[in-house]
Amino acid sequence: MGPFDGECVLNMTNPRKIIPISAASGAGDDGAQFVSMYQKQATIYPRAVKGWFATWRWVFVWLTQWLFYGLPWLPWSGRQAVLFDLEAQRFYIFGLLLYPQDLIFLAALLVLSALALFFFTAVAGRLWCGYTCPQTVYTEIFMWAERKIEGDRIARMRLDQAPWSMNKILRKGTKQGVWLTIALVTGFSFVGYFTPIRELAAATVALEMSAWSAFWVLFYGAATYGNAGFLREQMCKYMCPYARFQSALIDKDSLVVTYDAGRGDPRGSRSKKANAAAQGLGHCIDCTLCVQVCPTGIDIRNGLQNECIGCAACIDVCNDVMNKMGYAKGLIRYATENGVVNGWTRLQMFKRTLRPRVLIYGAVLSAASVAFAASVAMRSPFKFDVVKDRGALARVVEEGAIENVYRIQIMNRTEATQTYRIAASGLEGLEVLAMPTSAGPAAVASMAVSLRLPYAAAQGLAGRSVPVLFEVTGVEPGVGNGAATS
Repeated sequence: MGPFDGECVLNMTNPRKIIPISAASGAGDDGAQFVSMYQKQATIYPRAVKGWFATWRWVFVWLTQWLFYGLPWLPWSGRQAVLFDLEAQRFYIFGLLLYPQDLIFLAALLVLSALALFFFTAVAGRLWCGYTCPQTVYTEIFMWAERKIEGDRIARMRLDQAPWSMNKILRKGTKQGVWLTIALVTGFSFVGYFTPIRELAAATVALEMSAWSAFWVLFYGAATYGNAGFLREQMCKYMCPYARFQSALIDKDSLVVTYDAGRGDPRGSRSKKANAAAQGLGHCIDCTLCVQVCPTGIDIRNGLQNECIGCAACIDVCNDVMNKMGYAKGLIRYATENGVVNGWTRLQMFKRTLRPRVLIYGAVLSAASVAFAASVAMRSPFKFDVVKDRGALARVVEEGAIENVYRIQIMNRTEATQTYRIAASGLEGLEVLAMPTSAGPAAVASMAVSLRLPYAAAQGLAGRSVPVLFEVTGVEPGVGNGAATS
């Protein structure tokens, strides 16, 4: 059989059954088409946008960055308010002093964060990503600096396409310098949570910063510079796992950024005075501004996509266009899939948020939050351990009494000197020989405690092991008490 001439006969006995075959557009002589799997990532030039949601994004940018940059400088009881002193193995969070043994609180905090992420995602999609995620926040800051130096979207595109000149070198160099400054300040602030930031600042000015501190400042600064300056949307689209499993957390009643296709389609450009209905057009004028402002470069009109971070920039710009055209706002809006399909009001969609999935997430999150807060509030201000001081189980002292010696280590979990009284019980006639002991702020005190039992009482216990309960009580009011069995 020779080469195909536009069609292929499938059944020689019935020539009417044929499948037409034509060469693919752009294909080679053999019909194959080459698609590169390693093509260069297209640069996205997000357009600046103003509006209600853009204002809220900047509110969260300012709030998160004031907290991040400001907390290490905030004084608290003669130290900085938040300090994770790895060398001393003490973690200060305002008035709370934690030790490595308290890592259970960190684990609980991570569980609470995960539950909160599940809850808010089920209610309203990727709110975390759109407003408070560090990747989003620093990308917003870096893009703001880029716009101030190179201009908005069209100006940046023209600058990138223009040949190298003194103006281009100056603008590009200034932008990179500003980015590096922001990144290094961010890295310095990050290290300031683990090294007293005032000491770190003095060492930096004197060029005496330790090698490890310098390494982490540069490492975290480089991560900020690379992620927010260059990777940007690629972090959200390809590296962040949240984008992959969000589809398991949302459903058709989750409030997400949605395009109302029933109202907007068919799309088409028209004059402001034109009658869209008479022309058979929807409210979408196909201006593509919603695509131009998107930081991940998607077209929300094609439906919800895993690249959408829920920043609502498309809502702001579309509402602005609808105002200019004289149409109602909300062609792109926060809505639910069921709400858009069924034409529900906002109140009807909000009522659907109280569905079983959200109620379960909310109940578990509330219970876990209460348990966490109660455990922190009820946390003992000190901790102690009891260790046998000698290898011998017991010894005979004056008047035939039997004595055991223990060593008690008391860890003071407060930032004030505390005095403790030690008692023991469990045996009739047991005598405790120990003076009250003191432990300095966030210090450990060690002391020997002797337990004596009269000869007569000890005779009946020969060959037996009897538990003894130690009780340590704070002398100062409100210090609390603790107990341990040996």
